[in-house]
Amino acid sequence: LDFRLRFEENSDEFSSTRKNATALTFRSRISYETASMNGFKVLLEGEDVTAFKDDYSPENNDFDQVLDPEATEWNRAQLSYEDQGFSAVLGRQRIELDNERFIGNNDWRQNERTFDAARLGYEIAGWNLQYIYIDQVNTQLSDDLDTDDHLLNIAYSGFGIGNVAAYAYLLGGDDDISNYDSIDTYGAYFDGQQAFETLSVLYRIEYAAQSTKLSNTEQTKVDTDYVLMEGGVLASGVTAKIGFEGIYGPDGFDQPNAPAFFTPYGSNHEFNGWSDKLNYVGNDGLEDVYISVSGYAGPVKLIAAYHDYDYADDNTSLGRELNLMAEAQVNANVTAGLKYAGFSTAEAYKIEGDPDVEDLYFEDASRDTNKFWLWVGVQF
Repeated sequence: LDFRLRFEENSDEFSSTRKNATALTFRSRISYETASMNGFKVLLEGEDVTAFKDDYSPENNDFDQVLDPEATEWNRAQLSYEDQGFSAVLGRQRIELDNERFIGNNDWRQNERTFDAARLGYEIAGWNLQYIYIDQVNTQLSDDLDTDDHLLNIAYSGFGIGNVAAYAYLLGGDDDISNYDSIDTYGAYFDGQQAFETLSVLYRIEYAAQSTKLSNTEQTKVDTDYVLMEGGVLASGVTAKIGFEGIYGPDGFDQPNAPAFFTPYGSNHEFNGWSDKLNYVGNDGLEDVYISVSGYAGPVKLIAAYHDYDYADDNTSLGRELNLMAEAQVNANVTAGLKYAGFSTAEAYKIEGDPDVEDLYFEDASRDTNKFWLWVGVQF
């Protein structure tokens, strides 16, 4: 049993005609998994999202957006097998790869993303090999989108100073996910942690290249890049990090629907700020320089982060964002938390009235935004 009651307030101000959103939603998940039978298990999980207060879009378009529509569905229904390092999962399942920047369940929303897929894995001597075929994506908005995706991920953890991985994520087959015929992403990363006497040094570096074939434009192929560099220290239970994430657009491509590097299956709420203003960054791209500090005060986890955003195309400032969170483990079954995201757009891009989306790449980032969450979760 997994329950989460959450209050969310959103002053997105995307449209001057919409009111601030207020949502009180309750998510219920009831799951059952059998014991292992010669390595086989069956798991079934139903999910319901109910809105006790629904002053938000998509429930009511007079208000700003909160992406937690009411829904009742089968969240997972899978057959799994494990034996001597080999694993397989068939059916509706949760898929989370690496840090979930490219492939994740986006569990921050009340209705998580799941996949109708076949997954094969093998682990031996520090190697972890995963192949996944996806037939359908079940989105946070309860849309069921047919697709034809192949995911390959190979990781090695045998180095003493960190882990290395390479991946190929070949997405395609459904224009409903976005206006593309295919998105092919190839990348690799190295991350690790090195311990010294009084502290540990943290590091991660990642690069990916993406080729997108668009379905409704004269130029049918777009090549873009992604870069992540992050370093930090862990000392006395406190982690401090500084990082740079570059999401780059296609050079010399003027079609307004040509995307920069994008991650339709990523747990994107965890990246580029919790306001979610920059989940889609047009074709000019985005550079995000950020710092974060996290630690514990007794049973309470504390996180603070600050982001400075620039257009990748010309390095002009886009805005800044402050993120704050406190989450307490009340007991073995109960958690409670509160969270804040404040986005301030650069003065050059602030506008009055409703935005002209034809002239504004970052149309959703044209106004200041404040979001606040308060929640209680119970698991048994």
